[in-house]
Amino acid sequence: MKSLYLDNSATTKVNSKVLKEMQKCHSIDYGNPSSQHFLGEKAQEAITKARQEIAKTLNCKPQEIYFTSGATESNNLAIQGLAKANPHKKKIIISSIEHPSITELCKYLQTLGYKIIKIPVDAQGHIRIDILKKELSPDTLLVSIMHVNNLFGTIQDIEKIGQLCKDNNIPFHTDCSQSLGKLPIDTNKDNITMLSASAHKIGGPKGIGLLYVKENTKIEPLFYGGGQEKGLRSGTENVPAIIGFAEALKQIKKTNRNKVEKLRNKLIDELIKIGGKINGSLQDRIYNNINVSFMTLSSEVLVQYLSKKGICISSGSACESKKEKEDEALKALGLNAIEIKGAIRLSINEDLTDKDIIYILNEIKKAIKKLKI
Repeated sequence: MKSLYLDNSATTKVNSKVLKEMQKCHSIDYGNPSSQHFLGEKAQEAITKARQEIAKTLNCKPQEIYFTSGATESNNLAIQGLAKANPHKKKIIISSIEHPSITELCKYLQTLGYKIIKIPVDAQGHIRIDILKKELSPDTLLVSIMHVNNLFGTIQDIEKIGQLCKDNNIPFHTDCSQSLGKLPIDTNKDNITMLSASAHKIGGPKGIGLLYVKENTKIEPLFYGGGQEKGLRSGTENVPAIIGFAEALKQIKKTNRNKVEKLRNKLIDELIKIGGKINGSLQDRIYNNINVSFMTLSSEVLVQYLSKKGICISSGSACESKKEKEDEALKALGLNAIEIKGAIRLSINEDLTDKDIIYILNEIKKAIKKLKI
């Protein structure tokens, strides 16, 4: 049975060229970058090169890129690090559709006396800019708005948000886990103060992420050690993963986005014909995302049914407690309980064919007949 993977928003297959580059670091250039000998120097040079390559993509300085274990750590470091360095500012503004690594952190910060403001979104998933404007004030620590929603793929106008924050002298942080390498991002043009991302969303390895921090931003580390990453993120650098991250960013840019978007649109059209309701914006949507609700189905049951047919999709998180947190984003769109219960996410790549789409649609049609609630 052929395996069809449509869960690329959760994680991706590691690109073969990424694996090749990483293997060199594991078996040949394996030195500790802090060591004084030639193998250590080679490792440090490799990190420097990777940092430079990634910086070009974001139009920033290499020294503004810090490597972490992933976007969750980057999000925590951005917000907590800024809070530690600016203890007099107690207001944090986020959107109502942020990833749990933002929302759960903000729940914790509330217990420490921080005021958390959640900006609502419209039915398409765009944040209410008019409400954001009203909430900006001198005591605001930062604004944190994700670039692309991980569930329903709506793209936010980060340039407009960044300009608004700049005009009010407020730091702007954005989680770009779903957009890095897929959409244009310019840290200067978009007036971004801090940016988070992970490698495993773009064909890179798990366990490596980055945090961009604009030069002269007051931020403190979350933990202490050997002073790596200019003291902001101590710990021996994960050299193979860092190299893999830079290579993955190179490779993802070669994606035939028009092909993927065409396949995605075809799938959307056919899903609507069989009773699916598309969630999120149809126009401002990342090119590989579909989020659709079937009113007569349970998404968890549908995921299991399709899995037995070799089709991997998502109903949100496999962890029930995490799924409840992610469902908050669907509620923010205005979805009712039935629409949320029947919501699935399909995130495709260019390996998918027209023949595959026919097979997927046929299996969903069969499921609709067999699995009605």
